[in-house]
Amino acid sequence: MEKSLDAKLARIRADRSCRDFILADAKDADMAYGLAAPGRSPEHHAGEARFRTLDEYRELMRQIVRQGLVDIMLISASSSEVLTIRERLFDDSPVTPAVRANDTTDIWLAAGTGRYAAQPSLPFRTATIEQIQCGKVQCAPEERSLGANLGLYSVTFNNDAQLDRQTLEAYRQFRLEAEAKGFRHFLEVFSPNAPGQYAPTDVARFVNDHIVRSLAGVPEAGRPIFLKIPYFGPKAMEELARYDSSLVVGILGGSAGTTFDAFYMLWEAKKYGARAALYGRKINNAEDQLTFVRYLRAVADDQLQPAEAVRAYHADLHRLGIRPHRSLEDDLQQTPAALSYAATPPAPGGRSDKLTKPQPPAETPDFSKMTQAEKIQWNLQRWKRIIG
Repeated sequence: MEKSLDAKLARIRADRSCRDFILADAKDADMAYGLAAPGRSPEHHAGEARFRTLDEYRELMRQIVRQGLVDIMLISASSSEVLTIRERLFDDSPVTPAVRANDTTDIWLAAGTGRYAAQPSLPFRTATIEQIQCGKVQCAPEERSLGANLGLYSVTFNNDAQLDRQTLEAYRQFRLEAEAKGFRHFLEVFSPNAPGQYAPTDVARFVNDHIVRSLAGVPEAGRPIFLKIPYFGPKAMEELARYDSSLVVGILGGSAGTTFDAFYMLWEAKKYGARAALYGRKINNAEDQLTFVRYLRAVADDQLQPAEAVRAYHADLHRLGIRPHRSLEDDLQQTPAALSYAATPPAPGGRSDKLTKPQPPAETPDFSKMTQAEKIQWNLQRWKRIIG
């Protein structure tokens, strides 16, 4: 079966004005959070830290793939071995399986530590390309199609020449290996996680410049098929999207937020040039993931406006007998941090009395004036908003 991702990429590259939009469910959080990755169990009680099991997490992956409305299911190598290689879940599906191809130190978010996210990102890869493609260290040529043939590679630049050079060296090695083995990838670029006293004054421009500079020396055969970056707002998105017509720009979802947050971010990012969105926590924290994805798809395909989709989603939850996390009035709010990659999230239960205007990305704090505990807390909050 033809994969919807390939068809959309072909149309987008042939005509940048086309309205096709790539949607991905990011269920690779087990490579970051550990036990909390599957999300809170519906059976939890107030104050109880009860999470779904890995089996339940994978069952949600199956359901969303069978629904067929996302274009990509992003998962870990171990989940891909179960779903892609053993169960052949994607064989008769338009959905493309993808695997997180590296897990840098800044996403090592085990509970009770908090130190790694406060230290500059270092490159690391748990899974090899062969293990993603066929589930073992060495693949025969005919075995490379057994597993996933698309990976997410992530980089974080911290405005430090030595560290950033190390990051680029690791990415170059991955690119060359991937090209030799016929393995496709898309590139995730985070904003600096621990730049210390050298925090960029304009984070959005810093990230955009690093993207285009890093890829300027890469021929088409080794390039990512699209990008996954924080949504810094209209200006930064438009500048990057118009710079190079061969770049397909996508956004990461960030915090779960309200349902309006999720729909509006996608809608606005698309308006200013984005052609992909990878949502993790926004989907995983939804009251009913299949219904949420259906309306996310409707917004992505220009069938509904964000507020309309929120109202329709709540109406469906009512028909299904599912209690929403928030009232319709509250779920139609745009939280202050919704479009801000680095802003501190609102206090629990806090909201504005009416829809807020999109907020510009907050400036990176002055790390030189922060204690180690403050740095750790800032980074933990940051990553809770990013990883799905």
